[in-house]
Amino acid sequence: MAMNQVVVMPYPARGHLNPLMSLCDLLSSRSDGTTIFTVVVTEEWLGLIGSDPKPDNVRFATIPNVIPSEHGRGSDMIGFLTAVQTKIEAPFEEVLDQLKLPVKLIIADAFLSWILDVADRRNIPVAAYWAMSASMFTMWYHVDLLEQHRHIFVDLSEREEEWIDYIPGLPPTKVADMSPVTREQLHVSPNLIAMMKRVQSLLLPTIYELEHEAVDALRSELNKPIYTFGPNIRQLQPQSHESKSKYMTWLDSKPPNSVLYICLGSFLSVSTSQMDEIAAGLKQSGVKFLWVAKGRLNESFGDEGLVVEWCDQIRVLLHSSVGGFWSHCGWNSVKESVYSGVPMLTFPIFADQPLNSKVVVDDWRNGWKMKKELRRNNLVKRGEIAEIVSRFMDNESVERREMVERVKNLRDVCRVSIEKGGSAVKDVDVFIKNNISNDSS
Repeated sequence: MAMNQVVVMPYPARGHLNPLMSLCDLLSSRSDGTTIFTVVVTEEWLGLIGSDPKPDNVRFATIPNVIPSEHGRGSDMIGFLTAVQTKIEAPFEEVLDQLKLPVKLIIADAFLSWILDVADRRNIPVAAYWAMSASMFTMWYHVDLLEQHRHIFVDLSEREEEWIDYIPGLPPTKVADMSPVTREQLHVSPNLIAMMKRVQSLLLPTIYELEHEAVDALRSELNKPIYTFGPNIRQLQPQSHESKSKYMTWLDSKPPNSVLYICLGSFLSVSTSQMDEIAAGLKQSGVKFLWVAKGRLNESFGDEGLVVEWCDQIRVLLHSSVGGFWSHCGWNSVKESVYSGVPMLTFPIFADQPLNSKVVVDDWRNGWKMKKELRRNNLVKRGEIAEIVSRFMDNESVERREMVERVKNLRDVCRVSIEKGGSAVKDVDVFIKNNISNDSS
């Protein structure tokens, strides 16, 4: 049987690349074996992820490092975003020229709008992959409504209590639950309305049952195939006793549900002053914690706390000793928390994180807010941190017990979606049949 090829172009950032690699794993495992999935990454990213386990029919192709390095790119976000939109198109086309197998489909991150022009020139269909929630896609797709109601480019201090209650498929949302958008950011963001007119389909890494209102509204409005792929998390690889890391051994020594896991992102993280307040607040709380802090802390916390520069997050969240996740609320972290059945303390910083926090706290009710105000310059003080962390991790409190029950229910819904007959499995198989298999047109 003839072989064909799907070219996959992720946005060059870990929060976008990891779930798209997970999707490749999923598609390759359920396709008929006649498709090669070629993932295009920068040379830098190949060095970062090239040794990760992957199926035999998932391969890498590289482009030169024509964009700012992954390390420190948060210091000039607009410069990075602009480079991604203007520097990658030509080397990507060179990769297409060098491929030996015919390209049946391009799966591209929805933020890479230039790829549509490339695909049009070569008559290749495109499936757009949106790495965030369906709710965030819906909000951004209706940016024209936000502009009409003057709810974009807003000063949060003046209008944060106003309600956004006109977006199809979304419950009422306060302006305070949206990250402030600048005109510069909007300029380098995709025009989703124009993009959706040109792509073959839309791929969403979400659990349909948890965002069905937003997904159904989009299906009705866009009038084209929309597929949901569940939590879209890479499968755990077996870990031998000899290879067990220091932090997993440390977690093994702690009682069930006693450890607060903390990870506040790698792109734009918290200020040094806020880090100091967090460290002091954690000490005051008396709660055990595992904190991913990427070399920004020098102090020791004894046996009460362990600071690491990196960890296997999903493996940590699934550990029996972890009872809470203090997170910046990136969509990948939200999904991993739900999949693991771990309550969240939300600490959003930018982009989709404030809306994700609102969904977690107000809609799903599987977490609490640590940061009551979105303004980045407002410090959460150590005393407040200590008090919230202590209450959040108190396994004897009725409030926490009720939250844990809700979290377990969400976990079950999430896991059913990826079992035989589940919503994600059905969508994966239909997507393959309609777009990838040799039987598809």
